[in-house]
Amino acid sequence: MSQNIYDSATGHFLLIPQGTKLLGRYDSKVSFGQSRVLVVWTDVIFPNGSTLQIGGMAGTDSQGYGGFSDKVNNHYFRTFGSAALVALIGTGIDMAVPESSTLATQDTASDAARRNFAETFGRVAEQTISKNLNVQPTIQIRPGYKFNVLVDQDIVFPGNYGG
Repeated sequence: MSQNIYDSATGHFLLIPQGTKLLGRYDSKVSFGQSRVLVVWTDVIFPNGSTLQIGGMAGTDSQGYGGFSDKVNNHYFRTFGSAALVALIGTGIDMAVPESSTLATQDTASDAARRNFAETFGRVAEQTISKNLNVQPTIQIRPGYKFNVLVDQDIVFPGNYGG
């Protein structure tokens, strides 16, 4: 805690001293486009080593929204960079394979090979892009991030914190 917490009735009794730690869990299942990480606080660990279980209270940002939002890396370069690279490779190969010079309506062997290659390459490109779209964003909460604990139930303290 960055500051002392006093009782809400009188404001005179120290309940949680500065330096107290919170123990909690976060949800690591982040989906594409998500920018917040959900946090649940379970224990208050006092400076004297004693612990108070608080039963899973939600962490909110300084504006009261659920979860924490700080730095988000959506890995757009990985997602769209691979698509661009696949397109460039496909274009280069297409330019390297000469077109058929026959005027006949029948496909030559090189026309069939080019069409087959383009279809196969298109499927591989689609699979690569699809796989990279499933890359989870990385959400980083930097040290010093200010947050609140949503107290949604009564907490019974053993008394005034005496150290």
